[in-house]
Parts: sequence; C-alpha cells; structure tokens
Amino acid sequence: MVEARTMTEKRPDRARKGGAGAPPRKPARTPTQDPTPKPPAGFEPRRAALDILTLVAGGRTLDQAFEACRTFGALEGPDRGLAHAIAAAVMRRRGTIDHVIGPYLDRPIPKRAERAMNVLRLAAAQSLFLKTPDHAVVSTAVALTKEYRETAGYAGLVNAIARKMAAAAEKSLKGLPERIDTPGWMWRGWERNFGPETARAIARAHQGEAAVDLTPRDRETASEIAMKTNGALLPTGSVRLPSGAKIPMVAGFDEGLWWVQDAAAALPAKLLGELTGKRIFDLCAAPGGKTMQLAAAGAEVVAVDIEGMRLRLIAENLERTKLAAETVKADVLEWTPDAPADAILLDAPCTATGTIRRHPDILWAKREEDLKSLITLQAAMIDKAISVLKPGGLLVYCTCSLQSEEGEKQAAAALARHGEIERIPVEKAEIGGLDAITRDGDLRTHPAMLAGQGGLDGFFAARFRKR
Repeated sequence: MVEARTMTEKRPDRARKGGAGAPPRKPARTPTQDPTPKPPAGFEPRRAALDILTLVAGGRTLDQAFEACRTFGALEGPDRGLAHAIAAAVMRRRGTIDHVIGPYLDRPIPKRAERAMNVLRLAAAQSLFLKTPDHAVVSTAVALTKEYRETAGYAGLVNAIARKMAAAAEKSLKGLPERIDTPGWMWRGWERNFGPETARAIARAHQGEAAVDLTPRDRETASEIAMKTNGALLPTGSVRLPSGAKIPMVAGFDEGLWWVQDAAAALPAKLLGELTGKRIFDLCAAPGGKTMQLAAAGAEVVAVDIEGMRLRLIAENLERTKLAAETVKADVLEWTPDAPADAILLDAPCTATGTIRRHPDILWAKREEDLKSLITLQAAMIDKAISVLKPGGLLVYCTCSLQSEEGEKQAAAALARHGEIERIPVEKAEIGGLDAITRDGDLRTHPAMLAGQGGLDGFFAARFRKR
C-alpha cells in the first residue's frame, strides 16, 4: 500500500526476441569454435539489472519493470537483492554516473547500441556506490556487452572504461555538487520554493532509500504496534519500521492492524477533522491508504479512481483491514455522484517528485512538459470537487509533489477562481507538532524533514471550506 503514482506503459524497444527479461539469443557458432564460455560469477543478477534498465527506457516505471522482468523474477535471495540494488542505484545517481562516464567517451554511443551505455552505467554504479570488487565489475560488464549482437563490438571499449572507472572511483566523486543527480527544471523549482540550502538537503536525502512507515488502523494501538514491530513511533502517529523489515512477516499484517503508508502521506486525511457518520469522497483514491484512514475514522467513504486494477487493490486492503468503503471506477472529471459530500479529499495526479526516494526513476521519467499538463488537470479536479461539496463542507487538496506549481501556487489559484471557498489554516497540533506549515497556513513536507529519523516524503496539502 505504499503511496505511488504510475505512468502510461509503452511497449519497450526489443533488440532480441522476447524483449527485456527474456533469455538471450545464442550467438551463431562455426563448427571450429569452442562452446560458448560459461558466464562469470554474478552474471545473472547483472543481466537482470540490464533488462530492468531496458524496460525503463521503453516507458515502464522502475516498479513495473521489476514486476515484468522475467530474468529478475527468476532470481532468488542475494542475487535478487543485488539486481535490485544495482538498477535502483543507476536511477538514483544517474547524473553522477553519466558525469563520470562522459570523459572516457570520445563520442556518444549510438542509439542502436544503447545497451552498451547502460552496461557502463551498471559498472559505474557498482564501482562508485556499491563498492563491488573491480574484477567482478569488469568481467560481468564485458560478458554483458558480448551477449548482444548490437553491443558485442563495444566489448573492448566497455572493458577499458570499466577498468578506469573502478581504479578512479574514490577520486571521481570528490567535489561534485549536490544538484548533479537532479534535472534542472526540478532543481530550479526547489530553489525557488525552499531556498538553496534546503534544496541541497533534499538532494542529499534523495541519495538514500526511504523508510517504511505503518499507519495503525486504530490510533490508540500505535504504541503497541511500535513495540511489537520493533519500530519507532513518530510524532505524527505513524510507526517507522526498522531497516530490512519484510512486510508480510511483520506482526499485525494478517490481522489487518495497519497498512504501509509514508508518515507524510498520512497527514492530509487528518485535516478533515471529526468524520464519524459523514459522507466523504476520496478522489483519485488508489492505492487506498487514505481511504482506509477515512473509513477507520468512521466515515462513509466513496473511493473514486479511474484505474480498475488499483481499485481492486483498495478492495483487497479494505478486506484485510476489516474496513468498508464504496469503490467507484470513474474519471473524476466526468463522475456525477447521487448526492454531494460532507467533505472531500482530493489527492490529485502530479509529478510525484516528493516520492523520489521510493521511485528514483521519477528523476528521469518526468519532464517539465508533464508538469504543465498536470497543473491544468489539477485545477479542473479542484473545480469539480468544489461543485460536488456541500456548503460548509471541507475540501483537502493534496499532492505528493515538491513543485510549488502543484501545491502552493495551485492553492492560491483555486482561491482566486472561487469566491465561495476560504482557506482553513493547518494547526501544528493536527500534524504532530511538525514544523511543516507554510506562511499561508498550508501543509508542506519534504524529504529533509525529520532527517535524523529517516526523513519524510514530500507532500503539500491545503484545506478549504465551502461557504
């Protein structure tokens, strides 16, 4: 139930039959050739990592690639963990990796041999960040390059560059700016919104993975759940698990006593106040963490989302947690309820830049053009939500974005368009005393907050009342 956003899937470019993740085509041999040499130790997880990068390049999210990649799915134990770590490191630190590779290339590797560039990225990630032994990095990189017809001719180049990167790994990272792993349009937005110092702190936070938090079904049991799971109780009421916890094995999973949800993602639903017996619309509800919060608070919830598969996930989670809500598959902009809501939670589609620690491919998958189209969609959804809200009802608009265009500026624009709504400022007591309230009274979190305790996702939330 980790909060996430998905992108439109595209059919990845296939350079060999079966696509990324399928067994490689055996190279043709003449009768005088020896049998194909046995791959070096550790080859399979590196091949899976390369297949994952190929799927991402074809339009999959990193999570979708992990799920779809057959070579990754065939791995077990440490090999599976290694493939995951290498692929994620490439996505998380690609700016640094490409900066290190660049001086070793006289000219860019052509598009048809893009896998060779990704092999170099895998090698760099291992040498720079995973501290993999040099011989393992080089031998597997060369073997991967020889595995494909379109990249075999680059084996000598890959061998030379991989050796040089491994030898100079420690020196290569010295003096690099924090912003190097952040696309320019994102960085400029963070500097404007938070200032240079906080922008640098956010970039540093993105270099590591996010913690895993639990939202208790019953708030009163938070301390007990923290004790039973060896977790830490955060001031917001979420429970932060120790590193490496396996979710299905954590105490209380089978009983439905909690669900996975970042501590920041759990805050917007708390801004709706007392909910017992109230009719609440949860718009763009999947994957359902907020739906369960609202249902657990005693609301009569209508969860609306356009994606049927993700609505089924909500239904499964509701069943596990023994909670109830009505689910509706519909486009929010076209949906007409039979009666208006007492309150509405709108978690609008966004660039999801606040979740980069969990989904590092967002750094390279999202474009500034995406931001512009999403702003238009968010505004239309706010207008729709206001139209189906009772007079006197509350609307909480939120996004898991660090971009002010999707947060602070969107809230200001809504107030300018609609004279029938007023802002209701957030109080610190509602969010566990966090210093996360803007000058206008809205909620704003970012990954550098609670840094000593593992950070938070980036979230924005504004609360309005309809007159």
